[in-house]
Amino acid sequence: MASFMPETESGFARDVRVIEDQPIVMPDGCRLSARIWLPIDAEKSPVPAIVEHLPYRKRDGTIVRDSLTHPWMAGQGYGCIRVDMRGNGDSQGLMEDEYTEQELSDACAVIAWAAAQPWCAGTVGMMGISWGGFNSLQVAALRPPALKAIITLCSTVDRFADDIHFKGGCLLGENFGWAANMLSYSSRPPDPLLAGEGWREMWLDRLENMPFLAREWLSRQKRDAYWKHGSVCEDYSAIEAAVLSIGGWHDGYRNTISHLVENLTAPVKGIVGPWIHKYPHYAGPEPRIGFLQEAKRWWDRWLKGVDNGAENLPDYRAWLMDSIAPQRWVDERPGRWIAETEWPSPNIAEKRLELGDGSLGEGAMTGPVTISSPGDCGSQGGEYFPFAYGPELPDEQTPDDCKSVCFDGATLSEPLDIVGAPRLSITASSDQPMALLAVRLCDLRPDGSSALISIGVLNLTHRSSSEAPELLVPGESFVATVTLDQIAYRLPAGHRLRVAVSTSYWPYIWPSPAQAAVTIKQGSLHMPLRCGTARGDETRFEKPVGAAPWRHENLRPSASTRVMERDPDSGVVSTIIFNDAGENRDLDHGLISGSTTREVWSIDPLDPQSATAKVRWTQTSGRDDWRVNTIAEMEMRCDADWFHISGHLTAIENGQTVFERSWDERIARKFV
Repeated sequence: MASFMPETESGFARDVRVIEDQPIVMPDGCRLSARIWLPIDAEKSPVPAIVEHLPYRKRDGTIVRDSLTHPWMAGQGYGCIRVDMRGNGDSQGLMEDEYTEQELSDACAVIAWAAAQPWCAGTVGMMGISWGGFNSLQVAALRPPALKAIITLCSTVDRFADDIHFKGGCLLGENFGWAANMLSYSSRPPDPLLAGEGWREMWLDRLENMPFLAREWLSRQKRDAYWKHGSVCEDYSAIEAAVLSIGGWHDGYRNTISHLVENLTAPVKGIVGPWIHKYPHYAGPEPRIGFLQEAKRWWDRWLKGVDNGAENLPDYRAWLMDSIAPQRWVDERPGRWIAETEWPSPNIAEKRLELGDGSLGEGAMTGPVTISSPGDCGSQGGEYFPFAYGPELPDEQTPDDCKSVCFDGATLSEPLDIVGAPRLSITASSDQPMALLAVRLCDLRPDGSSALISIGVLNLTHRSSSEAPELLVPGESFVATVTLDQIAYRLPAGHRLRVAVSTSYWPYIWPSPAQAAVTIKQGSLHMPLRCGTARGDETRFEKPVGAAPWRHENLRPSASTRVMERDPDSGVVSTIIFNDAGENRDLDHGLISGSTTREVWSIDPLDPQSATAKVRWTQTSGRDDWRVNTIAEMEMRCDADWFHISGHLTAIENGQTVFERSWDERIARKFV
């Protein structure tokens, strides 16, 4: 596997000092812990501040990327503030949920604190990836006076429609997986070297009040006020700060860039590369970009007032991916950069292709076709947001195509550039009151392989509204549209386009209560195609650079595996995923950190109620004379009417169990 570390730069324009533990006291007295990188002469020559506000532990969680990013930016004349959210890392207090009013209020208080510091010029930016990308948008919508610009990566504008919880009204497997993840992440203690003698009391209080987020998220199965909170699509006009939005085609959050560029009235630009869920100066697959240089240009323009033309960059820059043979991982994704001066682009037109009798674009259907997929359809899909540079990308699609109804286009005589979000509109009926559809757009290659281009899913009870779902009437026709994820993909001449439709897609989404048969009576695919003669594709990015990498000693290497097993007696199919993040010792402060994850997703292909998910997370931390382990275990299963979720958390200090807690929840299924 290729190395994705950026080229190291040093000798910055301004020398940098680091404050390892800067207390920032909230209005209610809660002490947050921040790590700050500053030019050493900032009090004589004040600089703008850039805030990153996260639950992921600055001391040992995000230290790899922090080391690459924040010292570099501080060397360019910025104060970079990496804050542990309350209830996490080295900060006091308790965390109740994601994106709460308290979290956003704390972020606004941090921004006000930063703007008032003698080293700060009074202007503040906010940035982050994933959680930090979400709350950057959400805080921007609150308009704290000092906040002038944000950079949001791998984020969402709609917490119900396009996060890790639900998609198209379908329950994502990642809803369960991420709840287990957070139970583990937040279970770790603060560092006694920073928290002092009260560290154990802080830790035990945190454990005692640990939220069981699986219950919170799963109990809300339609788009209500809970999900609207923090969904900036509710009022795009609330955002006045300049927004740079960045994402990756191999990430779960690939749609936000288009939504923001299309809908914001504030200054906004978008970049989408071929990347997984990482910052693009060290993301894979290649090509990476000089993200820090792009960020500096953005900050210089909106925080320092430098007339550098950032506002005149193309609205939307994207990596147009070439067709390649599908693999679980690739180090490089061939293609080229395209640039659109405005978005939506006049260079993109919609083409309608009718579903035929197994064909696509060669005439309408002469008769209906029925599909009832086995429960293990979806086994060739990848992770919702690949993260580990491992076997997480979509594999060869033919096994799933065989469990779907497929509509294939003719062999292309010239290439098609698909840029945007394809849509499939159908008239259909179902034999069950609840059913779902997974729609995949695939590239049928001359070598015989089927490669995934894009996917969309729809819970058919949400066909008209996710705020007011309605049961299907068995046997009665309905109309539905499935919107697939945004993509930029070149389908070459000699290839064919396939639409594959299934009624299950495990473990990407949780199955319907009963195995439904959906009959498609007519339909059409709406394809966003970019004109091949479009101008403005001379986009170039600088090489990826960063500050000196994290100084650490590797105690255990990382590893990642993904296997499928079928029980020969029961027929149950299991997807078993193991990720070992390794274990490392920080060479500056000595803290040891490591983690492992094991996931098992099992289903009997003939029984959707047999779906079961199990996750076991382990975390290790400490120093040579002090070791802490936490073990977070969760299981989810279902029947026709209920979801059943159990969890167990164990905390161990120096070989002795100091805390245990179990949860056992039953949550009613409501149109899911």
